[in-house]
Amino acid sequence: MDNQREYFPVLNIQEFTEAPSELSNLLFHELRGSRQIVEPHKHDFFIILLFEQGSGSHTIDFKSYAVEQQQVHLLFPGQVHQWEFQETTVCYQLMINREWFERFLPDLRFSSLYYQQHPVFQISDLLYKALRYEFLAIAQELKDKTVLWEIIQTRSKLIGLLLRKTFELTFSDFEKYHSNPIISKFVQLIDLHFKSDRSVSFYAEKLHISANYLNIVCKKGVNIAASTLIHDRILLESKRLLKISEMSVKDIVYELGFYDHASFSKFFKNQTGMTPSQFKEQG
Repeated sequence: MDNQREYFPVLNIQEFTEAPSELSNLLFHELRGSRQIVEPHKHDFFIILLFEQGSGSHTIDFKSYAVEQQQVHLLFPGQVHQWEFQETTVCYQLMINREWFERFLPDLRFSSLYYQQHPVFQISDLLYKALRYEFLAIAQELKDKTVLWEIIQTRSKLIGLLLRKTFELTFSDFEKYHSNPIISKFVQLIDLHFKSDRSVSFYAEKLHISANYLNIVCKKGVNIAASTLIHDRILLESKRLLKISEMSVKDIVYELGFYDHASFSKFFKNQTGMTPSQFKEQG
């Protein structure tokens, strides 16, 4: 989204390093005790959280998930999140920069769209032990004076494969997000152009297919119309801007490419059952 202005705090992985001047491909942190992120924000990197135990909540793109023992939480670049962890929490965190994330994603096999439908999931005792071993092995490698990044990258790949295996065993709907690469490309294009173009025909042309065929692929693949995927992305950005930015509703209307306030309000109320102002003001 290089051409889009940013209205949220976006944290870079360098902000979490002890030596910000050094390039960081991957960081490890052990999180213990109560922690709170009051102000929602984005990251420009990928995060994997492995919970040994704990309680509290983690909100990802306005959906709240309960924190429990032996859980994995995935946070993708650009997602808005905040959390409140209680005193009993023990969690291992990997932060993976954008370049490494792009290499890591193929090991997950499925589209990031699919994982964002299931960002929090329970894992077996066996898988927890396997993931914890790899997390701590990476942590140990990072402590060495001369870090061998090839080892860390290999262990990261194994973590991705273990997560993929878990998804295949846990969720029955994964194939619909993987069945056609057109869907993945379509979602990427929506992310780039949703503010300026919301017609199915625009994206179909970019994909070198007809609008009718794109709609068929989406209905067969993810059981929703192509236009719904576009509207879902607009709605998500609307919520982000209303809740997190300091922009007025009027400014948001034009930022998202709506003709006027009335058309934006109608769209938002049809999707959520409330007006933009009501959503912005609610706690």
